[in-house]
Amino acid sequence: MDLNKAMIIGRLTRDPDIRTTPSGQTVANFSVATNRTWTDQAGQKQEKVEFHNVVAWRKLAEIIQQYVHKGDKIYIEGRLETRDWQTQDGQKRSTTEITADNMIMLNTRGAGGSGQAGQVAAGGPANAPSAAQPQGPPPPVAEGEEEIKVENIPF
Repeated sequence: MDLNKAMIIGRLTRDPDIRTTPSGQTVANFSVATNRTWTDQAGQKQEKVEFHNVVAWRKLAEIIQQYVHKGDKIYIEGRLETRDWQTQDGQKRSTTEITADNMIMLNTRGAGGSGQAGQVAAGGPANAPSAAQPQGPPPPVAEGEEEIKVENIPF
């Protein structure tokens, strides 16, 4: 049995870059910074920051476009994937990224530090449960579907 799973909690280093492929799929690319602190043998506090490239596809990418911005704290769960390509001058390059399957927004917003978090899986709902609401009117509800209200979500 094999396992390829990555889980990180960190902050976005920039706003997500959202694109649409020629086949019509939405893709979001962004970077998440994680840091680690420890005390060395001399008793000095040390800190190291790692930067992780993340890719999200389809509905998860659309939700990220709507709700996630530079500086937001998020949990990303996914798998590691390595991409290879060749530059215009013929050099081979590769990069390893996290392909996101799940995301939890961990921002705290509002007075008194009362925070809300929202979880969204790759096949999750169109309206992400979040403290941050998108600009403009809510999307229309299809006939026969019940509207999802943030206050009815149990987290």
